[in-house]
Amino acid sequence: MAKTHGRHTPAFLLLLLADGPSYGALLLSRLQTELPFCLSDSAIVYRSLKQMEEQGLVETRWVPEDSGAPRKWYTLSRRGSAALAEHAEDIRRRQANLQFFLDRYKELEPSI
Repeated sequence: MAKTHGRHTPAFLLLLLADGPSYGALLLSRLQTELPFCLSDSAIVYRSLKQMEEQGLVETRWVPEDSGAPRKWYTLSRRGSAALAEHAEDIRRRQANLQFFLDRYKELEPSI
């Protein structure tokens, strides 16, 4: 099966930011190591973070590094917490529909 885009990347990023502030590369690394099937790449992660910043879902600040350029840190905002709750409800509904599909498919499997 071909890899599809990470349509739920913003939801997962908000979820990870609920743990505390983080920066883009660390968020991507966590997605790749913690999700069973990561469908996000760096372009999707950074585009999502930019959009979430514009929507006020995350707050940002630049932190100087001992070596190299400053790093942009992201923090979940109050609006982001509300959006996270909305994503959770949306995913619960989708999960119910997907479970219906799998249950129904299982019934059909012997005849397919």
